[in-house]
Amino acid sequence: MSKDAVNTATAADPSAAPVPADAGDAGYSKDLKARHVNMIAIGGAIGTGLFLGAGGRLRDAGPALALAYLVCGIFAFFVVRALGELVLYRPSSGSFVSYAREFLGEKGAYVAGWMYFLNWSTTGIADITAIALYTHYWSLFTDIPQWVLALIALAVVLAVNLISVKIFGELEFWFAIVKVATLVAFMLVGVFLLATQHEVGGGTPGLNMITDNGGVLPHGVLPVVLVMQGVIFAYAALELVGVAAGETAEPEKVVPRAVNSIMWRVGLFYVGSVVLLALLLPGSMYSADESPFVTVLSKIGVPAAGDVMNLVVLTAAMSSLNSGLYSTGRILRSMAMAGSAPKFTARMNRSQVPYGGILLTCGVCVLGVGLNFLVPSHAFEIVLNVASLGIISTWVIIMICHLIFVRRARAGLVTRPSFRLPGSPVTEIVTIVFLVSVLALMWNDPEVGRKTLLLVPVIVVMLVAGWYGVRRRVERTAEQELDRLTGSAR
Repeated sequence: MSKDAVNTATAADPSAAPVPADAGDAGYSKDLKARHVNMIAIGGAIGTGLFLGAGGRLRDAGPALALAYLVCGIFAFFVVRALGELVLYRPSSGSFVSYAREFLGEKGAYVAGWMYFLNWSTTGIADITAIALYTHYWSLFTDIPQWVLALIALAVVLAVNLISVKIFGELEFWFAIVKVATLVAFMLVGVFLLATQHEVGGGTPGLNMITDNGGVLPHGVLPVVLVMQGVIFAYAALELVGVAAGETAEPEKVVPRAVNSIMWRVGLFYVGSVVLLALLLPGSMYSADESPFVTVLSKIGVPAAGDVMNLVVLTAAMSSLNSGLYSTGRILRSMAMAGSAPKFTARMNRSQVPYGGILLTCGVCVLGVGLNFLVPSHAFEIVLNVASLGIISTWVIIMICHLIFVRRARAGLVTRPSFRLPGSPVTEIVTIVFLVSVLALMWNDPEVGRKTLLLVPVIVVMLVAGWYGVRRRVERTAEQELDRLTGSAR
C-alpha cells in the first residue's frame, strides 16, 4: 500500500485513526531494545565475509585488501546513513521495500524485495557452507559429509528464529558480544606478537612480511579489483538496522547511534584486522578453506587457540544465518501484504513472527544443502557471487529511493529528519556509480564473476515473468486497501 493512498484516505477525515503507512507493519511487537539494535548493527558488520572470506581474498589480493575494505566500507556507510534517514522519516519493518513502494511504486518494491530475497537466500547457503567448513576443522567431524552438517545447522537456526523476536534480539546481542570480544582479543594478541617480534609460522612478524613477499600489491591491481564484490558481500548485513528499527519502540533514538557507530567499527575491525593479518603472515599462507584468524593462532604454538577461534567463527556464521532468516521474513511479509509475494509469507505465529517468509528462505537454503552435496569445494564462492548481485541491487535501490526522497523534500512534499546523509545528491550518485562499476568489474573474473554476470539476464527474465504473474493481485490488493481506508474515513 503506497503512502499516497494512506494520505488520501486520512485526508478524507482528519480525525481518522492513524494507520500503518505499510500494511505489512501491522501486528509486530516492539520488543527490540536499544542494546539489541546496536549489537545487530555491529553483528551486521562482522560476519562470514570477514571470518572466512578474508582468508582467500588476502591470499589473492595481498595487503592491499585492507584498502579495498576501507573503500567499500565508506560506501557501505553512505548506504546505511541514507537508509537511517529514511527510517527516521518513517520506521517500517518492510524497510527499503516499503520505501521503494512509496518512491518507486509497486514495481520498484517488487524488484527490491525479490533481489533482497536472492541476496539473503544465497547468503544463507554461504553461511551453512561456512558452518560445515568450520566444523570440518575438528577431526571428530571430518568424516561427516559437508551437506549433512549444513542441513543440521539450518534446522537449528530455523528453530531458534521461529520462537520470538525478543529471543532473536537476545541471541544476536550475545552473538555480537562474542564476535567483538574475540576480534578485540585477537587484535591485542596480534599487537603483542608484533611488539615482541614473536615468531609466527617460522617467520618474524612485521613490515618485512609485506616487503619480502611482493609488497602491498604482490599480484598487481587487478586481483584487488576482482575481490571487490566479495568485500561488498562482507558488509551485506548492515542494512539490518533498517529492518530491526520497525520492531523497536524508539527508532529516533536508537537508529542514529547505531548508524554513526558503524564507520569506526568498520575501520577498527575490518581494516585493522586485515592489516594485522598481513603483518603476521605472508598472504600465501592464508587459505579460502580456513579462517585467517585460525591460521594465525594455529601457528603460534597454541593449538587450543585455533579451536577456540574456530568455535567463535562458527558462531558468527550461525549469527549471519539467523539474521538472514529474520530480515527476509519481514521483507517478504511486507511484499505479501501488497500482493507481490506468496500469501503464506504474510502469516505470523502467536509470537508475532512472520514464519511464512522464514520458511520460504529456508526452502532455498535446502537447495544450498544440495549444492554442498554436488560441489562442496566451490559452494561458498559460487553463492557468494550470486549474493553480491542481490546486495548491490538492494543498495542501489536504497540510494535511488533516497534521491527521490530528497527531491520531494525540496519540493515541500515531505520533511527530512535532522539525521541526514551528507552531500546529497552527489553522495548518492557517486555511490551508485561505484556499486555498478563493481558489478561490471566482475566480468574480468572468467572463473566465477563472468559466469555470475551471465545470470543477470536470467534473473531479469524471472523478475519480469513474476511481475506479470502478480501484477493483477497487486492492483487488486491496493484497491481493496484503499477502499477499506476511504470507507473507514467516511
